[in-house]
Amino acid sequence: MSTATTPTSAGVIAAAREEGRAALVGYLPAGFPDVAGSIQALRAMVDAGCDVLEIGLPYSDPVMDGPTIQAAAQQALEAGTRTSDVVRVVEAVAATGVPTLVMTYWNPVERYGVDRFARDLANAGGAGLITPDLVPDEAGAWVRAADEHGLDKVFLVAPSSTDERLAMTTAACRGFVYATAVMGVTGVREASSTLAGPLVERVRRVTDLAVGVGLGVSDGDQAAEVAGFADAVIVGSAFVRRLLDAGSDSARGLASLTELTRDLADGVRRA
Repeated sequence: MSTATTPTSAGVIAAAREEGRAALVGYLPAGFPDVAGSIQALRAMVDAGCDVLEIGLPYSDPVMDGPTIQAAAQQALEAGTRTSDVVRVVEAVAATGVPTLVMTYWNPVERYGVDRFARDLANAGGAGLITPDLVPDEAGAWVRAADEHGLDKVFLVAPSSTDERLAMTTAACRGFVYATAVMGVTGVREASSTLAGPLVERVRRVTDLAVGVGLGVSDGDQAAEVAGFADAVIVGSAFVRRLLDAGSDSARGLASLTELTRDLADGVRRA
């Protein structure tokens, strides 16, 4: 496995800020449409302008994901994608030099073994883990493993988070803070949430960490809007939808992903 040092997510987001823009964070599940195809797609996103990548670990009970990501995860599971395949995708994508994090529900990590997962992720060149259903109060095993291997710990905050919860959650983070500014499951939306800006302001009162916002951004105009107040714009469902719509036509899917990434990358530079 790779042991090469890759840039950190915090460093890349800070560098983007020095350029006067937000960073673009792109998400796709590993194993969708298959393992090789997901590697190819993620590399295309890097080439077209993604600054940081999130690789989803397909899970059979994705309660926080909308129908688009659920459909992609199901396709990956039906193709036999396993946790070891996710690590393989991370290694291939991290080799591009872009910080690569895994986004996963907690159960698969526990089943794989927390220490083993942290070790394998670090050895593959992974930057860290985003854990949407794990709260810092219950993350002792992961915090210890992540600290031992120098991995980012990215926890989520929401508009419903109290000020006390914001302070406690951000204190446990390393890399950046993930602000999910829409109450409910993930998915593309026609308009940005009015809760996003105020949430970012509240987060910044309690931490100096960068704040990434995910709220269903689907085009460059929405990315520009979010980039006006966030350090990073996180996009998932829109990327997945491009591949789903392309079906078995991989060339069309890659071309569509590239087009969307360029539009979003332009958007974060227009804020």
